[in-house]
Amino acid sequence: MKINTQLFKAGGSIVLVISLLSALYSFSIQDEKKRIVFFGDSITAGYGLSTEQAFPALIQSKLDSSKMDYQVINAGLSGETSAGGLNRIDWILKAKPDIFVLELGGNDGLRGLSLDETEKNLTIMIQKVRTRNPDVILFLSGMQIPPNLGQEYTERFRTLFAKVAKANNTELIPFLLDKVGGEPELNLPDGIHPNVEGHHIVAETVWKNLKKYLD
Repeated sequence: MKINTQLFKAGGSIVLVISLLSALYSFSIQDEKKRIVFFGDSITAGYGLSTEQAFPALIQSKLDSSKMDYQVINAGLSGETSAGGLNRIDWILKAKPDIFVLELGGNDGLRGLSLDETEKNLTIMIQKVRTRNPDVILFLSGMQIPPNLGQEYTERFRTLFAKVAKANNTELIPFLLDKVGGEPELNLPDGIHPNVEGHHIVAETVWKNLKKYLD
């Protein structure tokens, strides 16, 4: 099942419009399937590409080819910060995910936001996911940023995800863009977002971490 989202710019702000009734109906008729939610920003959303080319859809293809009865939900939103994710997470948790992959914080770092707030927001989101389903398998995706904001900030950002994962007994994908970040041929011209080939490598990184938890 895919959640159909449209982004509209209205009054200078981005409004996320979700087909709520359609999504809830789809949840209800596929209750027999376990759900994997990818909750993130533009990397998860597949910025600059079609949804089918983004790594969550590639994970769905791997599951289908392996005859695994899982339903991938791509809940990525371009430009999302950890604070924005915290504001919208309750809706997506209506799906009661069996596996939840949290990929947020990258935009916090690029914007130089308070890392204390980022850490707090990630921790609260993890707690919310576990409250919804105590048996959930939860992953936190690590990110890295260029050293534009100084070595101290950059290093603290790099280690933040491992710190949060350890404190909350959460599985860690150390660096989601491993073998992709900083490689021009694997990214769009902006140098930040993976291209089609880059998303295939990201999917392999995620799959390597996920597969040992799949039935």
